Amino acid sequence: MINRLSAPARSARKTRAVCTLLTLLALPGLSAWAQTDTYLAPRTADGHPSLQGMWTNNTITPLERPPEFADRPFLSEAEQQEMERAVQAAIAEADLPSDPNRPPPTKEQIDLADSYNAFWFDDGTKVAIYNGERRTSLVVDPADGRIPPLTPAAQARLEAAAQERAADPFRGPESRPLAERCLLSFGSSSGPPMLPILYNNHYQIVQSPGYVMILVEMVHDARIIRIDDEPLPAAWQPWMGDSIGRWEGETLVVETRNFHPLQSYRGSGVAFHTVEHFTRVGPDTINYRVTVNDPDTFTAPWTAEIPMLRTQDQMFEYACHEGNYALPGILAGARVEEREAGAAR
Repeated sequence: MINRLSAPARSARKTRAVCTLLTLLALPGLSAWAQTDTYLAPRTADGHPSLQGMWTNNTITPLERPPEFADRPFLSEAEQQEMERAVQAAIAEADLPSDPNRPPPTKEQIDLADSYNAFWFDDGTKVAIYNGERRTSLVVDPADGRIPPLTPAAQARLEAAAQERAADPFRGPESRPLAERCLLSFGSSSGPPMLPILYNNHYQIVQSPGYVMILVEMVHDARIIRIDDEPLPAAWQPWMGDSIGRWEGETLVVETRNFHPLQSYRGSGVAFHTVEHFTRVGPDTINYRVTVNDPDTFTAPWTAEIPMLRTQDQMFEYACHEGNYALPGILAGARVEEREAGAAR
């Protein structure tokens, strides 16, 4: 194609474009946008940005900001390096051979370390870096990096549930936690919100026309996001909620409501819903942003930002119930105690 603009005209247009870009970069909040908007993700067959691949969100950055950082949302480079060195040193110490002649722990001494050693943990070795910022917490809103307090109604729900469990904790399998029954990821690994936990923080994303599937390493939850679809009937309350996505430029926006009534995040109620943003900002990074809104549970909405990094690791089978006799053993023991109590009357 022949360029019909004269050299002076081309120069003037280039000058105007540069001035416009500099003006935009000077506007509050747009510098971070400019840092990520320069990357265009590869496309899927139907033309949407590709989020496909294996990703991990493990990090040593905590969900909520520790008190020692108070109103500091970011770390210095020196602080980042020191934190990561401390984690590496702790891992090296934990990897040392165990003393085979050590005495068995007493009942009072048993903790998580006696159940899992360092081989099983996968809670990260790096500080979370999001848009070039070394974060002190994954929660970014409210500004203090803390999840807002529970409402009085939520506190009452949690207290009632705790009393019910204490009154008859082993009445049947349905009374035991979902993770103990291998029905759903531990913590909020599968989400939403999708949050890093002690291990199994891998996610495989697969896209097809009209759908995005996120396979969660923990318990192998498969989360199906329907694109530009209508909500499910209110009576349908699936695990991980009813997720409907839409594309806004380079970002997949997912709104999720109508969670299974047995699935709760920090005491969440029926109004619990999330809005997630997945933006691929580089060949090996997805920026994941999630806003949690539940006026019946939290006194204010809150938002977390978590980098998801590409990994070459494989996703291995998570055989949650393989060799796991805890649940039938617990329930069988409870039935024995009931019989003995009845016989003693």
